[in-house]
Amino acid sequence: MLKNIVVTGGSGRFAQELKKIRCKYNFIFRSKKQFDILSVSSIKKNIKNFRPDCILHLAGLSRPMSLHSKNIRRSIDLNIIGTANLVKECSEKNIKIIFFSTNYVYPGKKGNYKEQDALLPWNNYGWSKLGAESSVQMYKNSLVVRACMTERPFTHKSAFKDVMSNFIFHDEFAKIFIKIIHEKGIINVGGKTQTIYNFAKKNNKNVKKASSKGLLPKKIYMNLNKLNKLIKL
Repeated sequence: MLKNIVVTGGSGRFAQELKKIRCKYNFIFRSKKQFDILSVSSIKKNIKNFRPDCILHLAGLSRPMSLHSKNIRRSIDLNIIGTANLVKECSEKNIKIIFFSTNYVYPGKKGNYKEQDALLPWNNYGWSKLGAESSVQMYKNSLVVRACMTERPFTHKSAFKDVMSNFIFHDEFAKIFIKIIHEKGIINVGGKTQTIYNFAKKNNKNVKKASSKGLLPKKIYMNLNKLNKLIKL
C-alpha cells in the first residue's frame, strides 16, 4: 500500500497540478535544491528523512528540445544518470519508483504505438528518456508512464495541422495518474488522438495552423487500450 510519496521536481508544471488533487496519498514535493538527483547523499538524505513508500520522479530536463542537442552532457546527467541514481537507491530499500517518460521514445512513423512496440526515438530528448527508462525497467518495483501532456492554456501561437498526437493537459493528466499510481510496468497515457492543431484550437481559438516541415514525425500518437482498461477496472 502506497502512502508517503516523495516527488522530485516538485516545483515543476505537472507537480503544481498534482498538488491540487485531493486523494489518499501523502505527496511530499521536493524542489531541485531540496532533492538533487545527481547527489547520492541528497537522495539518501531524503529517503532517510521521509521514509517514502514510493518516489515519483518528475525532475529532469525537458524543453526546449534543442537543449538536448546543444548540451548533451546536461541532458545525460539530468535525465539518464539522475534517474539511474534514484533507481539504485530505491532498489536497495525496496521503494517503488514511478518515472514519467514520453511518447517520443516511439519512432512516430506508423502511430498507434502499444507499450510493447519497438522503440526508436527520433530526437535526443527521446533518447535521454529511453536511457532513463532502461534503468527503471531493470527494477521490477516500478512504473513507467509514457506521457503526452502539456500545460493549459496551449502556449504557442500556432500548432501543427499535419501531426497526429495524444496531447492532454496537465490538470486532466493528474486525475488519470491518480487512478493508475498503484500499477507497475509500462503504461501509455494521453488524450484523444487528433492533430495538434485540433487539440490546441479547443483551448485557444486564435491559434493558427502550421506545417511541421519535418520538425515532428507525422504519427506520434499512442494506443491507449491498456490505460482505458485499467481505468474501467
